[in-house]
Order: sequence, then C-alpha cells, then structure tokens
Amino acid sequence: MNTAQKYIAWFKEIHKEDIPLVGGKGANLGEMYNFGIPVPPGFVISSQAYFYFLEQNNLQPKIKSILTEVNRDDPSSYTAVSDKIKKVFQKAIFPRDLALEIMKSYLKLGNNINHTLVAVRSSATAEDLPTASFAGQQRSFLNIKGEANIVRAVQECYASLFEPRAIFYRQQNHFDHFKVGLAVPVQKMIQSDVSGVMFTVNPVTNAKNEMVIEAVWGLGEMIVQGQVTPDRYLINKSEMKIIGTETNTQTVQLTQINHITKEVKVPQSKQDRRKIDDKMILKIAKFGKELQAHYFFPQDCEWAIEKGKLYFVQTRPITTLENKEAGGGKRELEEENKKKTVLLTGISACPGIATGPVKIIHSPKEIGKVTKGDILVTEMTTPDFVPALRDVVAIITDRGGQTSHAAIVSRELGVPCIVGTQTATKVLKTGQFVTVNGKTGEIYKPFSKNDQSEKAEILTPLVSGDSHSQNLLRTATKIYVNLAEPDLASEIAQKNVDGIGLARAEFLVAQLGIHPKKLIEERKQNLFIDHMFRGLSKFCEQFYPRPVVYRATDFKTNEYRNLTGGKTFEPEEPNPLLGYRGAFRYLSDPNVFELELDAIKKVREKYDNLNLMIPFIHIPWELAQVKKIMASKGLLRSPTFKLWIMVEIPSNVIMLEDFIKIGIDGVSIGSNDLTMLILGIDRDNSEVAPIFSEKDPAVLWALEKVIKTCHKYQVTCSICGQAPSMYPDLVDKLVEWGITSISVNPDVIDQVRQTVYEAENRLIKKTS
Repeated sequence: MNTAQKYIAWFKEIHKEDIPLVGGKGANLGEMYNFGIPVPPGFVISSQAYFYFLEQNNLQPKIKSILTEVNRDDPSSYTAVSDKIKKVFQKAIFPRDLALEIMKSYLKLGNNINHTLVAVRSSATAEDLPTASFAGQQRSFLNIKGEANIVRAVQECYASLFEPRAIFYRQQNHFDHFKVGLAVPVQKMIQSDVSGVMFTVNPVTNAKNEMVIEAVWGLGEMIVQGQVTPDRYLINKSEMKIIGTETNTQTVQLTQINHITKEVKVPQSKQDRRKIDDKMILKIAKFGKELQAHYFFPQDCEWAIEKGKLYFVQTRPITTLENKEAGGGKRELEEENKKKTVLLTGISACPGIATGPVKIIHSPKEIGKVTKGDILVTEMTTPDFVPALRDVVAIITDRGGQTSHAAIVSRELGVPCIVGTQTATKVLKTGQFVTVNGKTGEIYKPFSKNDQSEKAEILTPLVSGDSHSQNLLRTATKIYVNLAEPDLASEIAQKNVDGIGLARAEFLVAQLGIHPKKLIEERKQNLFIDHMFRGLSKFCEQFYPRPVVYRATDFKTNEYRNLTGGKTFEPEEPNPLLGYRGAFRYLSDPNVFELELDAIKKVREKYDNLNLMIPFIHIPWELAQVKKIMASKGLLRSPTFKLWIMVEIPSNVIMLEDFIKIGIDGVSIGSNDLTMLILGIDRDNSEVAPIFSEKDPAVLWALEKVIKTCHKYQVTCSICGQAPSMYPDLVDKLVEWGITSISVNPDVIDQVRQTVYEAENRLIKKTS
C-alpha cells in the first residue's frame, strides 16, 4: 500500500504487512478480506492520522511530561497518570480536515444514503503479534451511528492508547510510547443471529489436529462474559470430520433493538436447538484451516452469521499455547527429589517448588526486612503481611492449616506454601538456602550450589492468555474468584471466571498501612477514600461487566492494632475471633464504614458492577441498622447494586429467613468461619486443625439449609470458603442442593469448573 500521508485505507487496500499503518487488527481484517474470507465491509483510519492528531495539538510534550509521574513501585500511579493523559486527549481539537475525511468515508460505507451502524475499534500498531498481545487494552465502540458520533468515538479510541494497563504493558515490554501508534477500523455492524469463536488447534489439550468451535444465539459477547453455555463442536482437521458435538440450552441472548444492545429471551422453540448444522460447522472450519495455513500460525477467530450469511470479524494468533518442551525442568526436579535431605515437613497449602534464602520475621513490623526472592518464614501471617507476600518465592509458617490466612493468600498469589510446621522459625536460620516443595509439604537442602538462587516452578500459574483460550467448559453454576490484590486483577480477569465473589477489604487497608481512625483524627479521610477507590476501581475495570462483590472490612482487633496508630484505637481482646468485628463495629462507631461507603459510591459513578457484602452479622437487627447507614449515603439496592451478607455464624443459618425479610439480594457462605463456629475449632491452631472439616454432618446440614432457604425466597446463594476447592464430592452436594455460585482462589478456577461441570451433568442424567 502507498503509505504517503494516508489517513484512510479501505480493507481492499490492506494486507498483513501493513501493521505499522493500520495496526494488528486492521491488518488482519484487510488480509482476510483480500484472501477471500467473508469480512463485513469497512475502512481503517490509519496510525498516520493518529500521529497527525498528536502533532496538530502538540500533545507529545504534554504526555511525556505526565508519564514521568509513573512510579513502578506504586501501581496506583498508572491510573492517576492515565486519567491525566486521557483528559489531555479529550480536550484536544480534532483537526477539521481529518474529521471531514473520516465523515466522507463513513457516508461512503453507507452508499452516501444511509447512516450505517458501525463498530469503531482500536488497533494498536504493535498488537496481535505472535510474541505480544495488546488485546483488550484499548477501547471499542459498537452500534455507532452518524458522522459526528464516529469522530467522537475515534477520539476516545486515541485516548484509550493510554489506559493504565496499556501504559504498564508497554513499559514492561520496552515499547516506546510514541512509536506505538493507533489505527481505528470502522466496520459495518453485523446483527448476529448466531455467533461464536473458533480455535484452529484445541486450546485445552493443544492437539494440533483438532479444531474447536463454540456457538451461541445472538451476539458473541455472551461467550466472552460466560453468561450462557455455548454449543461446542470438535473437528478433526485432517479429515475435516466432526468428531464431537455438545448442544446446550440457551434461554437468553444479546440482540440489537433500536440501536441498543439488549438481553432478550430466546424463543422457546430455539432454546434446546443446535445453533448451527453440520454444513455450517464444516464451512467455518474450512475457513479456519485456510487461515492457519495462510498465517502459518494457529488462529483464534471470531465469526458471526446474519440472515444465513457467514462473516469473520477478527482473527489473531493464539499466543497462549503451552510449550511442551518446558516440562524438562519439572522432570529434573522430580529426579532431584530422590536425593533430597529433608529438614522439616508441614501441611501442603499451595503447590510449587522454589529455592531461596530464608527470611524469618515475627511480626508485620518487620516486613521491611523481606526482599524480593526471599522465602518468608514466620509463626503465622495476617493481612498486614500482604505487601511482603507479593515479593517472596515461598511461604513457611509454624502454625495454621490449609484454610489459614497464609494458605489462602499463597494460593491466590500462586506462591508455594507450607503451613503448620510447628518449628520452622526455630529450626531454620535467616540467610539459609532451602528448597520448598509446596506439593509434598517438605523443606529440604538445595541439591547444589547452582540452586542457591531464586528458582521457582509454580505448578498452578496465575498468568493466562485471552479468555477464549481458557478451559472451554461453561456451567450453569457461576464460578467466581476470591481476590484481594488489585494488581492481580488484570491477569485473573483473563481466566474462565464469571466475576469476583469475594473482594477482601482487609488487604487494601493493610496496603495503606494506617489505621482509618488515625486518618480521621488527622482529617485525612480522603487519603483512605482515594486508596480504596483506586483498588476497587482496578477490580471493577478489569472484570467489567462481570460482577464484583466487595466484602466490607472485617478486621479483628489484633489485626487492626498492627496498623500505624492501631494501638490507640483498638482494645486488647482475649478472643478477637469472637470479638469486636464485622457489622457490630460499623454500628458502634460508623465513621470508618462511612468512609468505605463513600469509596464505593465514588467507584459506582464509573463502574456499575460493584456490589457490597456485609460480614459477621450476629442478629437481623444489625442488618437493619447497617442498611440505614447505607441509605444515609445514598446507597440503595437496585438492579445493578446488590446487597449480600456473609453466612458464617450459626445464628445466620438459624435465622436466615429473618435476615432475608429485612431485604438482601444474596448470601455467601463463609465455610471456614462457619465450620469453626459450628464445631468450636480454631482452624489456625495446628493442635486441633486435623479435626476441622467442612464435611462434618453438622456443617453439611447447615450448608443444605442455607441453600434451600435461599431458593425458597429467591435470593442467590454462593460459597466463598476453601471447601469446594478441596472436596469434589462436596461440590456434587452443593450443585444438587442448587447453589447459585462458587467462589474459589485463582489457582483452582479451571479445576473447580471442571468438577462443577461433571456434577451438573450427573445431576441432569439423574433427574432425566
């Protein structure tokens, strides 16, 4: 293509080598169009237009200046810098000559007669490469109509090149901010009757001779969001033969009504029908096989069918295929295990193998001693340890079981962990190099001097690629994730997960490190509100539009005392577990809770997927009073704002109907605390931890009663403890009783979804 000052390029002019001019998405659309793949018509506003926009407004010096404010050690600085840069873009004047050229091209797309509905998408000039994926970092706009609206959407796309995650990604991968341009494909909208995705290799098994196609009624967003279970078709690539089909009932679909995307009911006659027939399956597969051969690389494709006509709206390389040769390190470690000298054993809490220097600390005040690559050894962790836990390669504790704080956090972070060793802080010495095997619960001497450096093999890695290439299973029971670290949200959001079922407040407060009452006393309330706002916004942004359920603060007094200023405001209690915590704290002194509500309200001005859960409520009267405080802040239940309560005290089970009648939308069973309080066992006390069991008949009775009571009153019921992750047979019972969702740690999302999928299928066979 002739690139001399070209602002508009039609698909017929574009080929795959034109990435510098039209970006990865634009180049793939043009390449497919010219290769003979059916692509909806459109054009691309080139990266030269973007640089012209920068030049005409003299934006580069301003942006460079703002980018100097990024602090790599402070993730929140990316958001602050991004907000400033986007405001600069939004205030800029769109060059008149460029705007006119865009408007003329838009009118031409509609034959100079119609105001065509179009999709306006961002296409970075370094995206959709086999070695780098910028997918999802910039914004796209659907169902845009009218010349002025097109220009406005283009300007918003330009601004989105400096989203926080995009700034971070470019810095991490050493891309120059001003050498990455942004092109904007403008493409006719396809009002899909059926849509879906296709992988030209099996993304779960990595079988190169298999292709996978998923299909849903209506628009394809429902596949991405996991709102419905799509049909799934498996094709043998060499024989072009369908070797497996899975048809799933679909009761709702997304469709366009008066230029607005709406969720509507699928007609009864279509709900149980297969979405596409064998002929269409093989037609889609044939194009997929041709695309892989053309690109010499496995492809992840998006397709849509409108009035019987098939279109491809995107293709990109699959960047997440497993490297089969990477297993060598694991085999070597297994061989080395045969000659290990075991120093200590404990309870396996998070699998993985790591070698590094021991760093023993006895309280959160000493976390400054921990450096990147250390193995943290302590008696027991609390939320105040979180800043240090992000940098260590393994965790060892004297006390605690598989549901202790250290165990839960390690699984969330993907850090090998052993708990309940009894004597680690006495047997091990600071500076001593050890190897931790989180799967076997063993700590042993490194095998050679070469091992005496940071070396970690996380067996259940958190980082994953595009959400399409995750485990393809869909379940009627929602699979949510427990999450505390906002910095992990962007990674975990890519997994096959339906939302956040437990966003913990305590970790955010611990990261701030200052007792909220001290901030109130010093009239620095905004520091707390802004900190919580930034953290919650990360959760909501990365998971949008999937729900985020934020559990308000449930610090116990011994944990609060460790914050700066905490000793002034917190009493010393003989039993903090059963002390001054949860909802009662909000009522006796509502000031801190009101700051949380201010932060929630501020987040919801931008993201409407944030919901609230109230922990540790003893009696229904407390719930009624908490709701009054919420109402005073203007936070009322609505279709987009759900109020949940934790069920973690026996009184919650016994009086659940009374709690529901006061007005809630859902409950989440905290099976860890509920089991402790039903059985009278401290799970963090390794002396009695062996008899702590969520499968005890008394606990099972409580779980069944809660789920069935929720069904009776039509409120949702979730569970956020460790039990479903550990006991597949318990998942069978939860599914049979009708639990709405299960919230688990990031390392077991796919494992639990598989377990739920199998349980649901057994239940279907049992009841049919």
